[in-house]
Amino acid sequence: MARMPLAQRRRQLTEAAIRAMTRDGVPRTTTRSIAAEAGVSLSVFHYCFDSKQALLESVIETITEHYLTVVKEAIRPRTTLRETVRAGFQAYWDHVCAHPAEHMLTYELTQYALREPGFEHLARRQYELYCATYGELIEQVRLGMEFELRVPVPVLARYLAAMTDGLTLNFLVLGDAAAAVEILGMVTDHVAGLVHAERLLPHSAGAPV
Repeated sequence: MARMPLAQRRRQLTEAAIRAMTRDGVPRTTTRSIAAEAGVSLSVFHYCFDSKQALLESVIETITEHYLTVVKEAIRPRTTLRETVRAGFQAYWDHVCAHPAEHMLTYELTQYALREPGFEHLARRQYELYCATYGELIEQVRLGMEFELRVPVPVLARYLAAMTDGLTLNFLVLGDAAAAVEILGMVTDHVAGLVHAERLLPHSAGAPV
């Protein structure tokens, strides 16, 4: 087996865990099955992760990173703030539609962590990560378009995390993509309306929000 830097090996095992858990479910996925999925020995797994909690935290962070990457690219400044926000939501939603099983796994991870003694902190970490992710995205848009919000960034970040979390679960259960798109449009209008239009900097002032 070729030698590989620790960070790269951890990434390999994390992606293998995501595939195995998506296919078999969290409770039925073992360290042995993850090692087999990655094509490495069990000893390599234990060298990279000293606990199941560490693995699950890496899984949560990596799934979030999967869609965060495409959303960051999508929210480059556009003609209006609304267009920029809508592009970000669309990028996230395209990822949900393309990888529904992966997003379904995130809910299974939450339930597993809440039910398994000693794992509860992982569920809290998961939802704190969602809020931090939205906070990062909001700041990216603010830096690119230079505006002031009517509400604190952490409050808006928590709102967006809760909204997309609920909407994603609703879609996974009901499968109504059209309804989801309509709701995203409503949320986009709401977010654009939370900006102090009179405080947009000159280069943005001519563009409606």
